[in-house]
Amino acid sequence: MERILIVEDDNGLNHGLCRALGEGEREILSCFNLRTAREMLAKETVSLLLLDVNLPDGNGVDFLREVKDASPELPVILLTANDTDLDIVDGLEQGADDYITKPFSLSVLRARVNTQLRKASGPKAPAFRMDGFLFDFPNLRFFAGDQEVFLSKTEQKLLRLLIENRGNVMPREILVDRIWTDGADFVEENALSVTVKRLRDKLGAQSFIKTVYGIGYMWVKKDE
Repeated sequence: MERILIVEDDNGLNHGLCRALGEGEREILSCFNLRTAREMLAKETVSLLLLDVNLPDGNGVDFLREVKDASPELPVILLTANDTDLDIVDGLEQGADDYITKPFSLSVLRARVNTQLRKASGPKAPAFRMDGFLFDFPNLRFFAGDQEVFLSKTEQKLLRLLIENRGNVMPREILVDRIWTDGADFVEENALSVTVKRLRDKLGAQSFIKTVYGIGYMWVKKDE
């Protein structure tokens, strides 16, 4: 059974979200602050966390990092009135799977929740071991040789797209659309270039992540 935990301090919105997302045999849990959220996650198993950023006893983004450290596979959707580029990018960089700004359409919210639940329940990709690298996407562990490398959420998304399409050029516009899931309008022009550089440097993969000028990037196939 799917179980969604809603953490939202606005009483009316909290109850509205419970009604909007409760369907079929799905179970909805809800609370109004981070203290209760911690207690519920400690004793309950949930399928998805819908988390407000501005809460009376703390910041949801800080709690997001705490949740992802303990349960990296748990989908988390941030819900907030903060709609600046910096807020959105920060939320995604800290591990959010999606980010919805208020006001929002309940039908869009339901669609995004259902998308994350489908992803979470789908088959897990196998670990990728090749060219001296080990990328364990299901467990979010990444190695270059014997050295474990810690990647941000954005870097993980980029790496997975490049690996899944290795040997093929991935156009910049497709990478931007797939990595920054809220759309590309708020993404700075050089955001992808910066993320590629960080990923290359962390993995020491300068000879594997190739820039195809004017088009995009590719992971070069070598020893297969």
